[in-house]
Amino acid sequence: MGRLKLFLPLLVFAVLAGFFIKGLGLDPRALPSALLEKPLPEFTLPNLDAPGQTLDNEAVLGAPTLVNVWATWCPSCAVEHNFLNYLREREGVTIIGVNYKDNVDKARVWLSEKGNPYRYNVVDLDGRFGIDLGITGAPETYLVDAEGVVQMRYQGPLDRHVWEQKFKPRYLELLMGGE
Repeated sequence: MGRLKLFLPLLVFAVLAGFFIKGLGLDPRALPSALLEKPLPEFTLPNLDAPGQTLDNEAVLGAPTLVNVWATWCPSCAVEHNFLNYLREREGVTIIGVNYKDNVDKARVWLSEKGNPYRYNVVDLDGRFGIDLGITGAPETYLVDAEGVVQMRYQGPLDRHVWEQKFKPRYLELLMGGE
């Protein structure tokens, strides 16, 4: 029994080392979403581009769509904005914008000056839709299938590398009717 006590610290060390080694292989930026494989939360929000009108979940139905949470106060959103314009203009990707806790007038000026990559833009002034999405901050991008089911989520600025490595393969699969 005395010899067993001598090996107990070694056993504890081996178990902890195993957890450490497993953790090294994980992506620290990967934030799982409770929405994966679930419908996008219900929303009815003001349309940034048409004051007095609202948009709802119907806006994301019919084709694979990116839902991009953005704001003018967000420096990372400025970083990703040109790439979003590229996706819409060159790749024909449908993008719905969620203008998050922002000044509506500033958001309209931003889009007129920098280009508008969004098919539609909803205004989430109080952040409730953002809470329903489970966002941690802007920007965040969701890939939603033609039925409105969330397939992917990415927290941070979308760029060519993230698009090519993470989103595009699944987007093309959905575009071709894949499950």
